[in-house]
Amino acid sequence: MPSIDSVVFHDVVFRHDTASLPLFGGPVRVHLPRGFTGIVGPNGSGKTTLLRLATGALVPETGRVQAPASAIYCEQRTDAPPDGLADLLETTDAASCTLRARLGLDPAWGDRWSSLSHGERKRLQLGTALCAAPDLLALDEPTNHVDAETREILLAALRGFAGVGLLVSHDRELLDALCARCLFLDPSGAVLRPGGYTEGCAIAEDERAAAEHARASARRERVRLAHEASVRQAEAARADRRRSKRGLSRHDHDARGRLNLARVTGKDGMAGKLLRQLDGRVRQAQERESAIRVDKVRRLGIWLPGERARRDVLATLPAQRLALGGGRSLDLPDLVVRPADRIAVTGPNGAGKSTLVRQLLAASAVSAPRLTVVPQEIEAAAGRALLAEARALPHAELGFVMTIVSCLGSRPEQLLETHEPSPGELRKLLLALGLRRAPQLVVLDEPTNHLDLPSIECLEDALAACPCALVLVSHDRRFLGRLTTLEWRIGPGGTLGLSALR
Repeated sequence: MPSIDSVVFHDVVFRHDTASLPLFGGPVRVHLPRGFTGIVGPNGSGKTTLLRLATGALVPETGRVQAPASAIYCEQRTDAPPDGLADLLETTDAASCTLRARLGLDPAWGDRWSSLSHGERKRLQLGTALCAAPDLLALDEPTNHVDAETREILLAALRGFAGVGLLVSHDRELLDALCARCLFLDPSGAVLRPGGYTEGCAIAEDERAAAEHARASARRERVRLAHEASVRQAEAARADRRRSKRGLSRHDHDARGRLNLARVTGKDGMAGKLLRQLDGRVRQAQERESAIRVDKVRRLGIWLPGERARRDVLATLPAQRLALGGGRSLDLPDLVVRPADRIAVTGPNGAGKSTLVRQLLAASAVSAPRLTVVPQEIEAAAGRALLAEARALPHAELGFVMTIVSCLGSRPEQLLETHEPSPGELRKLLLALGLRRAPQLVVLDEPTNHLDLPSIECLEDALAACPCALVLVSHDRRFLGRLTTLEWRIGPGGTLGLSALR
């Protein structure tokens, strides 16, 4: 019997109330021991649901989950302060003080949650969870919104966790650094593989290649046997004709005697017997070939409709000082966004990037429907409203929107059935709704947050070919390096500097 220091899924099946099909592609049967296990898969595959099942927030339709009673789930959203925040910020014991110092937490942050950056909120959320010292810690995208410095701080803190850890993330480096194993979720099922994400993907590719080779061999064997059966069938037909007395003269006693002897000895019936045996072997070969499953490699691709604006300037901001709260400010030079600009907005957490974007949008000469904006986070109520908007679209427009969603790696039918889409699915839906009107300016705040890895690569390809102006707020230097040519970087002291990226 597995000990309490592990999570065990015993043939677990789960289906959302509005869904026609269960998640996970079948019953989940897996044992997850101490240490971190990565939970990876496309948006909508059930990663968050699996965490909530493990921590007892959801109950399986069938099967059961065995897990430690002391469990904490850190959700993707940071809308509200976590329970226990006061304990983290006010307790004076050595462990709490060390944790606050390690995470770089300011006790004053607890009084101004609404003005904190999402990266600062993530530090507090994770710190509160670690302060409670649970036996099971389930983390849902812990590095969303965080800058490079914060990411290293979080990684160091998580390395000290000694319980059972479940980690949902699109951060490949984090998965590789923390995880001893990864559970891969896709529509065909859940598969546990050793190592981090990179090692697990390599194993999966080897498995797929081996399955392709096995199925190709089974197909060749089936074709060979089918050909042999065809030859035997022709031989049996000739034997039948030879055994027939039709056309023989009644008085040709010698010929009739030879046929009778062949029937008695079974010599001429041997071809028929061999054919029946071969038919059985052909059926077995067909079953072997059908039983070998080869996972499909889904090639994602999308073209984003957009257009280059004819006006000379899309937005302007005069030089000014923006108040950020908590006595902080951001000094801006004169800023201009032109129709062909591709701008990266960068800087540490809490530096004022999102505040800058809000000011820029307020000053923009472009408005809906030619303006598409995707914020850092989409609150649950706003997400439900987006889903209702999509469902109410005319058939042709809904088809276009769902095509974009599908090309970004999510299943449209599942999205339309659900009551509570995942944050990644909501970002895809909001982007698709905005892009259906060929925008002239696209503003994305942390666009890679919540998206699975294939979706990020697909979005990157699509934005590279989109003709409209782009303003991208991101900590993902690789993403920005491909898509932007200008950088607005917030440096020390709250000063914005302008530079060319390439």
